[in-house]
Amino acid sequence: MLVTIRLFARLREIAGAADVRRELPDGATAASAWEALAADFEQLGPYRATISCAVNEEYARLTTPLKDGDEVAFLPPVSGGDSRVLQGAAG
Repeated sequence: MLVTIRLFARLREIAGAADVRRELPDGATAASAWEALAADFEQLGPYRATISCAVNEEYARLTTPLKDGDEVAFLPPVSGGDSRVLQGAAG
């Protein structure tokens, strides 16, 4: 299945794009989309513990199943969060 992944703030900077498309296997979840993305952009890895996720513009859990054509958005914490993650990702 083909999904569109939308990225915001620092996640977008790391990936170098606001939107990316990924082919995922049937039965994939939002977590599968994140893992596919993190495999291409290692710096995204530490953000997994703090990201928020939406599927088709509705907040969702990483366990949410996906279907062909879905849009998955990943958002870093707007404020707060674990500064150790941000420091590690920055350098």
